[in-house]
Amino acid sequence: MSRLVVVSNRVAPIDEGKQSAGGLAVAVLAALKKTGGIWFGWSGDVVAAPPSAPSLTPVGKLTYATLDLAKRDYEEYYNGYANSTLWPLFHFRLGLTNFNRRNYAGYQRVNALFASKLAPLLQPDDMVWVHDYHLIPFGEQLRLIGMGHRMGFFLHTPFPAPELLVALPNHADIVRALCAYDVVGFHTTTDLRCFINYIRFEARGTVTERPDGEGYFINAFGRTLVARSFPISIDTEPLVTLAKQAARTRQTERLRESLVGRDLIIGVDRLDYSKGLPQRFESFHCLLENYPANRGHVSFLQIAPPSRSDVPEYIAIRKELETLSGHINGRFAEFDWVPIRYLNKSFTRRSLAGFFRVSAVGLVTPLRDGMNLVAKEYVACQDPEDPGVLVLSRFAGAAEELGDALIVNPYDIESVADALQRALTMPLDERKARYNAMMEVLRRNDISVWRENFVTALAGAPYDS
Repeated sequence: MSRLVVVSNRVAPIDEGKQSAGGLAVAVLAALKKTGGIWFGWSGDVVAAPPSAPSLTPVGKLTYATLDLAKRDYEEYYNGYANSTLWPLFHFRLGLTNFNRRNYAGYQRVNALFASKLAPLLQPDDMVWVHDYHLIPFGEQLRLIGMGHRMGFFLHTPFPAPELLVALPNHADIVRALCAYDVVGFHTTTDLRCFINYIRFEARGTVTERPDGEGYFINAFGRTLVARSFPISIDTEPLVTLAKQAARTRQTERLRESLVGRDLIIGVDRLDYSKGLPQRFESFHCLLENYPANRGHVSFLQIAPPSRSDVPEYIAIRKELETLSGHINGRFAEFDWVPIRYLNKSFTRRSLAGFFRVSAVGLVTPLRDGMNLVAKEYVACQDPEDPGVLVLSRFAGAAEELGDALIVNPYDIESVADALQRALTMPLDERKARYNAMMEVLRRNDISVWRENFVTALAGAPYDS
């Protein structure tokens, strides 16, 4: 059996069974333990003089290999090109995209550096699985130094329509780098279609549907590869169990008691402009304005841990949300009821599972998202005998699978308010039917299925080294 080598921007060694571990980390760890191999990437540390070789930490059959970044590399590769250029562009926010040649050079430089440090650790029959927008050129850089291994890439963000992507200087170089892999995976058929359209109409490549219907053969930039959608998911059954346990924790009881019989709408998002949080707050304001019977009877809990707190766009959105929540609370609050509970802090996975369990509505309304696993986690945490209702943006990848949620356009504030009212008043039989249909999807396609589907596709892909 070939070893698996996983490459991601961050490597976070986790303890077996640790409750707070994310689904991707769990999936990667399970694959590496099965085949043996390496998990390679940035350590998360920025230092004055990075060591010349990666730090190696063997744990059983797998090895964690991490590199520190120099300050300049961190600013140009990570803060610069990855998060100030690719992130906003891939989330359809062209106006926030910063084009800078120095940052692009830093992005390519760090990918070349990472590739040169991984190459000596590779064995001849290893399979390399690279993750996310930070590392698009990684496979091409490995090819340039003579590595002929099977290589796959999975994009965890959306992929933009060609009309947007061509605004990116060096857009052809980015897509050419994607074509250095043997398998390129996307969350949704929409993302896959955007990639295929670029190949056809910009790269002038050929696209042929595979005989098994699982994706497409791509011929472009002198390479043959497979492009396919692999919708990422959650560790469904363990999360179901965790939510049952979390329903009885003291923290969940405190939340339940604080509601005093009121319904709870919950949102959990990283503080980011792609999540549609100002529009979400406005929709809740509209709910209270248009459906006044909810005043004093419904609370909205928005958990939004800060991220990239030194970036101007993120400082601005935090101030905007603080202003909005203050305005809404000032307009509607009573001495014994506050409409919005807005928390800029993180909670453990167990705590969130309990919070999801007691919430009547899960409000997941990004303006654009690759998948959004919070939507799936909310559903999995529900009580089957009294489930809540998921209100989900059509622009989240999860909407492609979770069609039994109430699907909304987050830009249409009044329609989202109408959907919230429908969710709060939905009969139990309808709530159960929607919940059961979505749980069938989550049980059929959990994180293990996602992992196995990708690894199997990589092992069987046309080998064009």
